[in-house]
Amino acid sequence: MDSDLTQKSISFNSARFLVSAPRLEDCPPDTGAEVAFAGRSNAGKSSALNAITAIGKLARTSKTPGRTRLINFFSLNREHARLVDLPGYGYAKVSRDMKDDWQKHLGHYLNDRRCLRGLVLVMDIRHPLTDFDQMMVEWCEHNKLPLMILATKADKLKFGQAKNSMMDIARRLEAFTCVQHLIMFSATSKRGVDECRAALINWLEGSGGLRD
Repeated sequence: MDSDLTQKSISFNSARFLVSAPRLEDCPPDTGAEVAFAGRSNAGKSSALNAITAIGKLARTSKTPGRTRLINFFSLNREHARLVDLPGYGYAKVSRDMKDDWQKHLGHYLNDRRCLRGLVLVMDIRHPLTDFDQMMVEWCEHNKLPLMILATKADKLKFGQAKNSMMDIARRLEAFTCVQHLIMFSATSKRGVDECRAALINWLEGSGGLRD
């Protein structure tokens, strides 16, 4: 573990925008520890990041899903600890070539970023495990990368419905050893925020997910 990672306890409301990178070579130096957030457009990824950090406009939400086309890095109060907002996919009204370009650079980041400690996959609890979600789960399983799933927008369902959806998600994922956390989440009610923060701290301050 890097000695500078032991200096401070992480405070998520210390998050500050660091840099946007279109390609792997434009990312910050590959040192320290970072956790990346991925999700299909409209899943509530930006709202989740804003709720976790308690900073209302840290990750900009857009009325045009998929508008964020860059890998966005946010620094934390602990040196070389970062949160990463990956581009969303699904509804973006862009050319196929541009989508392919996004996916190529996203793939480079996920495959080659050595300081990546874990991936947070944000999915709408009402429409879980889309093709994109399934692809990301399978990628994490193949690469032995710890995965946290946030089932967002839980406030849109009655509790019984939300609980049933969580049970269904858990059943469908029971064969995947990469899934370390499955959290019912609502950016509106803040349900699951504390649980998510605790898991993120474990990844960022520990050695879990650090690649050989």
